[in-house]
Amino acid sequence: MPEFRDWTTLIPLGASIAAVTFLTYKAFGPGSKKKNMINPDIRKDLAKVADVFDIEDIGDKVSFCRCWRSKKFPYCDGTHNKVNQETGDNVGPVVLKHKE
Repeated sequence: MPEFRDWTTLIPLGASIAAVTFLTYKAFGPGSKKKNMINPDIRKDLAKVADVFDIEDIGDKVSFCRCWRSKKFPYCDGTHNKVNQETGDNVGPVVLKHKE
């Protein structure tokens, strides 16, 4: 059995510490938030994406995107169905309609 002073016995311990440090850095370090961004590519040149609509301009019913993947953003085009299937999420549109 090797003595504790033999540096080669410390290699597995050092490798374990390095692996835990690296994984922690990847999960919580700089840039980790970009992976979880809600808006991947819609109007990224703006500081904040905000849309204003007049109720009078809306027809009988309108659906607004909440998954940020719609090609017709801010309107829903049903892309959330594919996103939900891929991610296990359950997001859907905001639907506005007149009272019946």
